[in-house]
Amino acid sequence: MKMFSVAHKTVFVVDHCPYMAESSRQQVECDVLTKSRGHGVIPLAPVSKSLWTCAVECSMEYCRILYDIYPKDKLINYIVSDSEFHILNSWRQEDQSTHELMSALAAVGPPNPREDPECCSILHGLVSAVESLCKITELQHERRTSLMDTAERVANRGRIICLTNAKSDTHVRMLEDCIQETILEQNKLAAGSDRLMAIQQCDLVLIHIHPQGEDALVSDRPKKEISPLLTSEVHSVRAGRHLATKLNILVQQHFDLASTTITNIPMKEEQHANTSANYDVELLHHRDAHLEFFKSGDLHMAGTSTRENGLKETITLKWCTPRTNSIELHYCTGAYRISPTDVNSRPSSCLTNFLLNGRSVLLEQPRKSGSKVISHMLSSHGGEIFLHVLNSNRSTLEDPPSISEGCGGRVTDYRITDFGEFMRENRLTPVSESSHDPSGKLPVERAKAQLERYTRYWPMIISQTTIFNMQAVVPLANLIVKETLSEEDVLTCQKTVYNLVDMERKNDPLPISTVGSRGKGPKRDEQYRIMWNELETLVKTHAGATDRHQRVLDCIIACRSKPPEEEEKKKRGRKREEREDKTEKNGSKDTEDKSWQDTERLKGLLDKEDQESEVIKDSPDSPEPAIKKPRLSTEDVQLPERAKGPVSLLAMWTNRITVANSRKHQEFVGRVSSVNNKFELYQQLKEENGMEVHENGKASR
Repeated sequence: MKMFSVAHKTVFVVDHCPYMAESSRQQVECDVLTKSRGHGVIPLAPVSKSLWTCAVECSMEYCRILYDIYPKDKLINYIVSDSEFHILNSWRQEDQSTHELMSALAAVGPPNPREDPECCSILHGLVSAVESLCKITELQHERRTSLMDTAERVANRGRIICLTNAKSDTHVRMLEDCIQETILEQNKLAAGSDRLMAIQQCDLVLIHIHPQGEDALVSDRPKKEISPLLTSEVHSVRAGRHLATKLNILVQQHFDLASTTITNIPMKEEQHANTSANYDVELLHHRDAHLEFFKSGDLHMAGTSTRENGLKETITLKWCTPRTNSIELHYCTGAYRISPTDVNSRPSSCLTNFLLNGRSVLLEQPRKSGSKVISHMLSSHGGEIFLHVLNSNRSTLEDPPSISEGCGGRVTDYRITDFGEFMRENRLTPVSESSHDPSGKLPVERAKAQLERYTRYWPMIISQTTIFNMQAVVPLANLIVKETLSEEDVLTCQKTVYNLVDMERKNDPLPISTVGSRGKGPKRDEQYRIMWNELETLVKTHAGATDRHQRVLDCIIACRSKPPEEEEKKKRGRKREEREDKTEKNGSKDTEDKSWQDTERLKGLLDKEDQESEVIKDSPDSPEPAIKKPRLSTEDVQLPERAKGPVSLLAMWTNRITVANSRKHQEFVGRVSSVNNKFELYQQLKEENGMEVHENGKASR
């Protein structure tokens, strides 16, 4: 039954009643078209289009885009309604063109404002639209005859787009009820006829058009199911450019289209032939041309921008100067027809003529840094312009990439071990017929649900996560993904949270990745803030499952909101650290005094050592364990100058660090017992055996 979608048939019903001759009140300046005007010439007065003209122009633009991108399998039937209905074309392929529709509309002419409004109604056109949907198209007939016995599999769905000026919301509901009754009547007739098909689904899109400056008498309403056969949505739009924008958005929604804006197109100016300016052209095409962006998540790289109050999205690609006319040099993965949004603009006209002359244009993703990536190409085939999708990633014809060359480039820190564990936990096995699930779900549905729960938050790279690198969080991470939690599970999760609080209180280090960051990375407080944020994100994705999942989230939130006295204590600690950092950088007076004393004491020891170096003693006096001679010997040359004058800040700071480091470990025995930084090896052998010890370490009698 899914062989033909709703998009296969579209019926336009445009109101031709006298009130559609009313002005839209959106003025169009005509005087700007005259380049020069002499003195005394009265400027041209602005004009405004009628509601009928706005409706016809916007609906024809809808049809033009559809015919450009789907020239065959998407059909349109155009109906005008006043005192009766006027069908302007049929479902036949030869009637599907904007030229046929424009010729028929010219024959209809504008609405007659003198006609009796009581005799006119949009209902005539809506009833005719339902009847038209029951008629079989050529494609449906071909499919029915080819299927023979299974002809009932060919579905009959369609969409009705009604452009009118409704009186109120009650009037709209009356129109919906009329269409519902007509569908039921026509389905009864179709059941006994071979030339008609019953309607399985009908989408009604009712667009209420009102002039500029008037209050809308009809309110907007999203898509609503009136019955199993009919859905309806209402749009209240001002005539003019607002109506054009609305239908442009609707044609994208109805036929899975997407927008691409080509920027930086060089174009010569008409006034100055020697100069050129850059222009932008927006193109519509099937949304599959952006499929690689959606798969890789590179929409932000491709320059996604939203316009028209957030209702319309376009992806920006940059013009790349063409160097060749050969399109066989590029490996394409898809080609899609395009249609310019503003077909009559000079930039659009120049671009289409450029392409139709046999030229090709490469399009690249706009990037602030790095090498440019050419992702698309514009080229024409047989008088039609196509947007080609180029393979910017590794070709599927090449060898499969290694694990270090994923979608993010040469990433080497994938969570390979965790992914192996993830696969083991979600392995599919045959299920026995005797096993029955109390919830009534099929095994495949349960498997999909479990896979969805496990992947709600699962970072792929080690450097992008903190909690999954911590052994302390493993119990909570394994339990929170379960469909239901027991009281024991909740207690285990809460115990895990309390352990994290205890780690934070002890100021234990966390496995925070410093890849891509300079220096030592974030401070300890910032590390724990990152960890708590990620843990809360993980639990929030499952908090709506049961009340016990919510209790785990409440526990995390409660532990994150620390009591005031603890916060004050932490603030004092941070202030103390800042003061210490400031003191270390600027060098306070107390530190200088202490460093000066240490320097004087060290100088005395070094002078004593210089005197002792002249006479070799058998048992020299051992220096204090707190002093490491090799660290101080580098400054021996500077001692006479320092003894005569003041000591530099660098020397004081170096001495202070040296003393502080020497107190943190036990001094090496050889350095303590050395004579002039020399220590005789294998003394015990000489004492016990009376052997001479040579320099090479070999003993001889």
